[in-house]
Amino acid sequence: MVKAVIGEEIRLRSLEDRLSESGTSVEVGLVIGKLSSYLDRGFVFDLVPTPNNDAGEPPASIIGGGGGGGGKDEKKKKGGVRSKGVVSDLGKEVSVLIDKDWVAEHARQVSQMLVGGIKVVGIYVWTSDTAFKNSTMELCQTVRGAAQTALLSVNDWEERLLMHICYSPRRWTCRTCTLASNITSSSLRPCDFKMGKVFNSLQGFRCMYNLDLRLPILHQDISRGRTLNDILHDGIAMHVKELKGSKAASDDEPCTSDGLHEVELLLPFMRDASVEASSGKRVAGILQLTGYICSYAYLSSKEPTSQALDYIKDDIITSLRTRLAIISDEGDGEVGKNADGGTEPSDVLTAAPSIDDQLLQPLGLRKSCIVPLPRRVFIPWMAGTLISNYLQPSETFEVLTDQLAELLSMEPVDPSTVIDPETEPLNLTTSGSFWDAVAAAFPAPKSHSIKTAADEGGKDSSRSGTSGLKNVNSMITVLILLFSVLAGLMLFSKSHR
Repeated sequence: MVKAVIGEEIRLRSLEDRLSESGTSVEVGLVIGKLSSYLDRGFVFDLVPTPNNDAGEPPASIIGGGGGGGGKDEKKKKGGVRSKGVVSDLGKEVSVLIDKDWVAEHARQVSQMLVGGIKVVGIYVWTSDTAFKNSTMELCQTVRGAAQTALLSVNDWEERLLMHICYSPRRWTCRTCTLASNITSSSLRPCDFKMGKVFNSLQGFRCMYNLDLRLPILHQDISRGRTLNDILHDGIAMHVKELKGSKAASDDEPCTSDGLHEVELLLPFMRDASVEASSGKRVAGILQLTGYICSYAYLSSKEPTSQALDYIKDDIITSLRTRLAIISDEGDGEVGKNADGGTEPSDVLTAAPSIDDQLLQPLGLRKSCIVPLPRRVFIPWMAGTLISNYLQPSETFEVLTDQLAELLSMEPVDPSTVIDPETEPLNLTTSGSFWDAVAAAFPAPKSHSIKTAADEGGKDSSRSGTSGLKNVNSMITVLILLFSVLAGLMLFSKSHR
C-alpha cells in the first residue's frame, strides 16, 4: 500500500508552468515513476501528456455547464492569480470526459519503452476542483484501463496513482486508486505528496541475458490450428517460472558504490520446463528463440538489492513480450493490406503463421522459418537514466525521434547518444525435428569422394554402387559387433577359472 509519494520537483514545476501558460481547461496524461512495496512509497519521475487521437481530437474535454474550450471572460482567482484562457466553472455542474481507450493505448506503448523499475504508475489530470469531484468514476475507469495495458510486474500491484493538478486554487493532490472490479467511493484514498529530488537516490543495474529457448511443437498443436504466436506465448510463460527461480551474481553486492552495476543471471541447471511439459507427447518440430537481451533497471537507494534483480527479471520478460507484439502487429497490418487489395504477401515471415504451413509439409517441401526479432536500443532520458525502444533490422536511429516526441514529449534524439548493445539480436527459428535442429547447429564436414567408373556410367549404376557400398559397411559393422561379443565372453570365462 502506497502511503506517501515523492515527485521530481524540477520536472513537475516545469509541467505546471507549461499548463498554466497553455490556457487549457483540462489535460490528461500518464504518471511515470515507480511504486515500492518495500518502502510503501511511490516515486514520480515525469508526467507525460496523452497526444491527440488519430482524428486530431484531444483525449479529454470539459462537458456540462456551457464550459469547454477556454474563454476570455475569466475572472481573477483568489490571490490575484489569473490563468489565461481557463474557463471559470465555479458553481456549475461540469465534469471531465476522457477517451479511456486512447489513454490506455498510450499507456501500453509507453510502458514498452520503459526499463526495469520505471513504469506507468497512474494518470494525472489538470482541471478545476469542481470538474475533478464530478468525474470520480470517469477518472477511476481511466486509471484501471491504463493499468490493464501497462502492468507493473509479473506479480502486479492492485493500486495506481491518480494525480490532480488544480488551477483554481493552484495545488497538487495525489490519491491511490484500487483496481477493483467494482468502482466505489472508497476506490480513491488520499496519500501524502511532496516534491523533492528523486533521481539522486537511484542506482543503475545492467544485465546481458543470453536467451536460448527451445520449445517443442506437438502434433496436438497442429490439430488445434495453433500458431507460432501461441507457442511463443506459452513458452515465455513457462520461462517466467524459470527466471523467477534464477540466481544472480552482481559485481558489487551489496551495492555500496555509485555507477552502473553489472548483473549476471544464473538459471537452474538441467531444468527445462518446456521439455518437462511435453514429456511423453509426440513432437512434430522445434521452435528456437536465441540471442541476447539487454536489460537496465533502477533501484532506490533504500531498497534491497534483491528488488533490483526482480526488476531485471520483469524487464526481460516485458522485452520478450514487446518484441513478439511488434512482429504480431506488423503481421496483422500486412494481412489487412492484402485483404484490401494491396501488395502481395512477401516471402519474409512477419506474422505468426500456422504451424501446419511451416512445419508439416513433406520432408522435401518443408521450409524453415527464420524471423529476426526487433533489437532493443537505449536512449538517454533524465539525470543519467535511460529509456528504450525497438528497431526492426531495416530501421535506423532516425525513426526514434518522432516516436519519442509523440509518446514521451521528448526533444529530438542525437543518434550518437543512442546505445545499441544487442550485437547478437534475437532470432526465431523453426525446424522439423530435433535432428534437424542438431544438424543446423553442428553441420557435418564436407567429404571428398573419388569418382569411379560406375559413377561415370550413369545414374542407375551410381545408385547401385552406393547401395552396394552401404551393404558392405553394414556387414562389416555386424562382424565387428559379433567379434566384440565373442571376445568379451572369452575374457569373462577366463576370469572365472
